[in-house]
Amino acid sequence: MNKSYKTGPIMMALLVAGFVGLFSETALNIALADLSKIFEVDATTIQWLATGYFLTLGILIPVTGILMQKFTTRQMFLTSIILTLIGTVLAALSPSFGFLLAGRIIQAAGLAINLPLTQNVIFTIYPPNKRGAAMGIMGLVMLAGPALGPTIAGLILDTLSWDWIFWAQVPFLLFSLIIGILYVPNVNEVRKIAIDILSVVLSTIGFGGIVYGFSVSGGNGWTSPIVIGSIIIGLIGVILFSMRQMKMEKPMMNLRAFKYPLFVIGVFMSFITFFNMLSMLVILPMFMQMALLIAAFATGLVLLPGSLLNCILAPIIGRLFDKYGPRAIITPGTVLVVIAYALYAQIGTDTALWVVVVIHIIMMLGIGAVLASTQTNTLNSLPREYYPDGIAITQTIQQVAGAVGIAVMVSLLSVKQNSYLTTVSDNLPEAVASGSSFVFTIGLVFAVINFVLSFFMKKPTDVKLK
Repeated sequence: MNKSYKTGPIMMALLVAGFVGLFSETALNIALADLSKIFEVDATTIQWLATGYFLTLGILIPVTGILMQKFTTRQMFLTSIILTLIGTVLAALSPSFGFLLAGRIIQAAGLAINLPLTQNVIFTIYPPNKRGAAMGIMGLVMLAGPALGPTIAGLILDTLSWDWIFWAQVPFLLFSLIIGILYVPNVNEVRKIAIDILSVVLSTIGFGGIVYGFSVSGGNGWTSPIVIGSIIIGLIGVILFSMRQMKMEKPMMNLRAFKYPLFVIGVFMSFITFFNMLSMLVILPMFMQMALLIAAFATGLVLLPGSLLNCILAPIIGRLFDKYGPRAIITPGTVLVVIAYALYAQIGTDTALWVVVVIHIIMMLGIGAVLASTQTNTLNSLPREYYPDGIAITQTIQQVAGAVGIAVMVSLLSVKQNSYLTTVSDNLPEAVASGSSFVFTIGLVFAVINFVLSFFMKKPTDVKLK
């Protein structure tokens, strides 16, 4: 490792900003009902505060891979943090829904730069035998941000007004900005790369179309022309984008990374992990509030022990990955996720809260072991020249997986719930419990697939360009 890098402050600047962005991704979800009344907009419109965030990430992350090669690390970091700050302040001061949505989109633009940049910096300033620990800490941030969002936002809403969800983020962003100005160095090699406009357009239409189609499916229904049309146009866009990248000498996103088998396995495992994780973080609070009939803040407290334990153990899991390799950490992690989903599939309206707490702890430990370790091994399987491309590919797939997972699982929950209400009983808590159990059973199937894939994971050796 290059001794000139002060890794502690560098990581602190990047990860504090990343935590704020990921916290903001879910924090506002708990306030959507209140905001709908305050700004006098309907439920479908207010959902754009969540949809717009995902959509911006899905569109901008693929472009970040090439921007990281064109601009310096410091330029990218400062752009990221300033965008997040501007978006946060604009959202906090919003006099209307339009301003709030604009603030959310600008916030998301900052996060879309931060996530790939942080991974790229980690893979540049740490040698392979220390990346696991560093990625473990990043995994902690990627889990803790979305998981703690509803809890902290619930506490703020109980004591202050909704705008404090944003004002509370500002001191952390200013702290990150100051530390970043002092310590974040330029670690990448800047190249004179021309940005291919057609690739950007195809990427935007492709990934944006897929994320948009799935995100609006809840309000419009799966048979809606908008939903079907968006997904089809998105898929065509992705295919055309991929074909263009394979023909270009200097592609915007180098899909030749898929020539490395360990990278392909890691991408599949990452997709399943994010599909399951982000949908679970939406379904589980719905189950607790609608089936167990507990308040939003209490729901956050139930989920807190698992999130905090994961925060404590994440760096340790990362060090174990560095010492023992991927399979020793990832396979046991997938087993814990399988166990948690199998237990979640049995829950009902008579399930005790302490049972939910215990299952959530098992789930978060499993996800904590799988998430960062899979990401580290996936990128370690590529030659250094492909790191920006590999990061852009994995981060894009993770955001798409999250948006698709939430849309599909919430839709299936709704279908099962409505079926129960019309054919079995008009008891809503029982119907929600039935729908939740059904969705967790589907999550179990995906978790088992990840368990099987984990046996094909191994430590990469001397990766060379193909």
